Amino acid sequence: MFGKKPQLKEGVHIFSVKENGDYKDFIFATVTGVEGRKVGISGVIVNPVGLKNKIEQGKTGERSSEILTNPTPDNVVLALVYRIEHENFATVLDLDQDKCDLIPPKVYAMLDGWIRESLPEFINTVLSLPPGAERDEAKRVLKNRMDTLIDKNLKRTLYSVCRSLKILN
Repeated sequence: MFGKKPQLKEGVHIFSVKENGDYKDFIFATVTGVEGRKVGISGVIVNPVGLKNKIEQGKTGERSSEILTNPTPDNVVLALVYRIEHENFATVLDLDQDKCDLIPPKVYAMLDGWIRESLPEFINTVLSLPPGAERDEAKRVLKNRMDTLIDKNLKRTLYSVCRSLKILN
């Protein structure tokens, strides 16, 4: 009747972090192999440079610093609103030293899709432009992008983020 507790095995999705200066980059990946306390992963590493810049400029609150110092699968979407740098990433994690949280396939698909669809770039463009014709055009491009997304969970999350940022009208 009830599902088993998820196990760390080949093919499951994980969330991890990697130190990068004062803050941490985050990793969304799929487990490629498990041997004892070592876990091979392959996925994407994200450097939220836009949020780091906002913090350095003093334009954010405590929550933003918390996201970068203690990222979780639940709070990183807020970092993905601003400009990011990402690249494919494969490594071996040591479970005695590295964070390795299992994440559900839907959450992984949403986070991975968010990055691969370049949604931070579209949102950041809208947020960085002053009110006017250019910003309205950027909103139309973002809305069109949202309408063409196939993944319903990703579409729902993007809609929620846009609504909370008050960039949909």
